[in-house]
Amino acid sequence: MDLLLRIFVTFFAGMGAGLGTGFAGMSAAAVITPMLVTFLDMEPYAAVGIALSSDVLASAVSAYTYHKNKNLDVKNGLYMMGSVLVFTVVGSYVSSLVPSSTMGNFSVFMTFLLGIKFIVKPVMTTKETMQSVSPKKRAIQSIFCGMLIGFICGFIGAGGGMMMLLILTSVLGYELKTAVGTSVFIMSLTALTGALSHFSIDGSPDWLILTLCVVFTFIWARVAAVFANKATPQTLNRATGIVLVVLGIVVMGFSFGK
Repeated sequence: MDLLLRIFVTFFAGMGAGLGTGFAGMSAAAVITPMLVTFLDMEPYAAVGIALSSDVLASAVSAYTYHKNKNLDVKNGLYMMGSVLVFTVVGSYVSSLVPSSTMGNFSVFMTFLLGIKFIVKPVMTTKETMQSVSPKKRAIQSIFCGMLIGFICGFIGAGGGMMMLLILTSVLGYELKTAVGTSVFIMSLTALTGALSHFSIDGSPDWLILTLCVVFTFIWARVAAVFANKATPQTLNRATGIVLVVLGIVVMGFSFGK
C-alpha cells in the first residue's frame, strides 16, 4: 500500500510539474514540493531537493525540444542565466538579514494570476517584432532583468520560472514559445545548482521517490513541450493559461489545507 501511495502521489506530482514546465517554464518545485510534504509527510527541505532534481531533466528535455523548433534564444539566455545565478545569492543574503515575510505563497499565487493573464490577454508578439530590437540592447536588457529575477527569487525563495516568463513576455517582448524555451533553458542549470546544494547539505534523498518524480516529470514535460511547439499562438496561450490556473488552485489548496 505504501509503495502504491508513493507511485500515485509521484505520478500526479510529476504530471502537474511536467505540464507546467513544458508549457510555461514553471519550476517543478511549485507542484512537487507541497504534494510530497502533504501526502508523503516528507521534510520540506528534502522535498525541495527532489523537486529541483526533477526540474533538471524536465527543463533540459523541454529546452532541447524548443531549441529544435528554433524557439530558444541561447545567447541572451546565457546572459540572463549568469546574472540570475549571481543575484539569487545576493537576494538570499539580504533575505537572511530581514524579518521573515508573508511571501511564502508568492510563487503559487503568481502562477494563478499569470494563468488568468494568458487566457484574458494572450501574448501575440511575433518573432519579427522580437528581432527588431538591437542585439546590444537585448543583451543589456537580459542582464538587468536576470539581476531582478535572481534577487527576487533569492529573497523570497521561489518563483523563478514564473518570474522569467512574465519578464520575458511583458518586459522584453518575447513571443510566447521563445519565452518558454529560453526560460526552461535557464531553469535547467539553476535547478541543477539548487539540487546539488540541497543534497550536499541534507545528504542522500529517498531514491525511490526521487527516481519516480524525475521519470514522471520528464515524460510529461516532453509531451507538453512537443504539443506547445506545434500549437498555434492562440491555442498555446489558452492551454498555458488553463494549466497555470489549475496548478495554482491545486497547490494553493495544498498550502492552505495543511
